[in-house]
Formats: sequence, C-alpha cells, structure tokens
Amino acid sequence: MSEITPGLWQLLLSGLWVTVQLTVGSAALGGTVALVVGVARTHRRWIVRFAAGCYFEVFRGMSALILMFWIFFVLPLGLGWQLVPMWAAVLALGLTYGAYGSEVVRGALAAVPAGQREAALALGFGPARTTARVLLPQAWPEMIRPLNNLLVELVKGTALVSVMGVSDLAFGAALVRNATGQSAPVYTVILVAYFLLAFVLTRGMRALERRARPGAVPPEPAPGPAPGTVPPPAVRTPATAAPGAGERR
Repeated sequence: MSEITPGLWQLLLSGLWVTVQLTVGSAALGGTVALVVGVARTHRRWIVRFAAGCYFEVFRGMSALILMFWIFFVLPLGLGWQLVPMWAAVLALGLTYGAYGSEVVRGALAAVPAGQREAALALGFGPARTTARVLLPQAWPEMIRPLNNLLVELVKGTALVSVMGVSDLAFGAALVRNATGQSAPVYTVILVAYFLLAFVLTRGMRALERRARPGAVPPEPAPGPAPGTVPPPAVRTPATAAPGAGERR
C-alpha cells in the first residue's frame, strides 16, 4: 500500500466538482421536465394528458443506467453524431428524475381546492393564467419536501456515471483506490462527501420551505412560571350591572 499523495486528493476534489456539475445540470433539466409534464397531466384536453402520462410511465419504468448507455451508444447511430459522456449522463438523469418529479407536481396541483380554479375562471382568467397565477403558487409549498427527496436521490444517482468513464467522485475514488490499494480511507471520505452534499441540499430546501410557508414554523411558546412557584390567581373584573337593575319599582 502507498500513501495518498496531494495529487490524488486533488483528483478527488476534481471528481467532487464534476459531481456538483452533474447534479446541477440534471436537476435543472429534471425540474423543467417535471413542471411541463406535471402541468400537462392536469390539462383539460385528454390528448395532452395521455401524452404526458405515456412519458411518465415510460421513463419511470426505465433504468437510468441503461438509458445512459442507450443515449451514448445507440442514439448516435440515428443522429450521426455522439454526445460526450457528461452530457449523455445529464440527459439520462434529467429525463428519468423529471418523470418522478412530474408526479410530485401533478399531485400538488390536484391538492389545490377546485374552488380556486373555478373562482379564477369566473374572474376571466384563462387556463394558462389560472395555472401560473393561482394554482402553482398554492401548490409550490407542497412540492418542496418531495422534491427534496428526489434531489438527494439524484445526488446519489450521479455515481452511476462512473461506469461511462465520467470522472466524477466515484470514478476518482476508484482511481485513487487502485493507485494506493487503500479502500477504507478512500471510500470513507467519499461516503462523507456524498452525505455532506445531501445535507447541504436538504438544509437549503428547508430554508426555501420556510420562506414559501412562513406560517408552517410554529411560534415559540410563551414563558411559563418558574418550577416550584405558584402562578398568581386570575383577577376577576366585576360585571357591569345593567342600567336600572338595582332600582325598585
């Protein structure tokens, strides 16, 4: 076994940066897909709902890893040009997790009371304006926690790209392990790194939730009497007698 040199640590840091880039790119694509498909699944036209539902069912049932291979190896046969592994991974992860996120969007929109849509239409709002100005602002707070779970799963799912030769955190760990023969310190560091990424994302999403739902944070209870003390008795105010109640006829 050999020591882990500063150059090898730099390799892990470079892999961490690639993992962050993969997460941001896949989350941006997945969020866009989730919003478009989720709203389409609540559309009034059945053909739009059918097309969005087909997308959801197809991509939910696909393996993200096999989809990466298909985009990288099979899709170029029809296009005549090939994506770099990084973009093939972003496309596969974004389309897959976008399908999962579309169910979150659809469920949050369905949870908005039907009276809100009817009131907006009665005020002259069109369907698109009703969705953008009335339904989505009310549904957004309900989406944050499920989307947080999907983001954490996406961070862990980026490790799949290492099998395609993308130099992410998992790929860098494999190189360092092969160069030094040390498994325990290398994979312990990688384990902690993935946890920290997920922890930072979770804290950010919780802060976003507090801003979206300021009333969701319970107020602090009022301070009570100190232990061992007797609270003062309540002071009763005398009732005001009605005019003429004490007069005799």
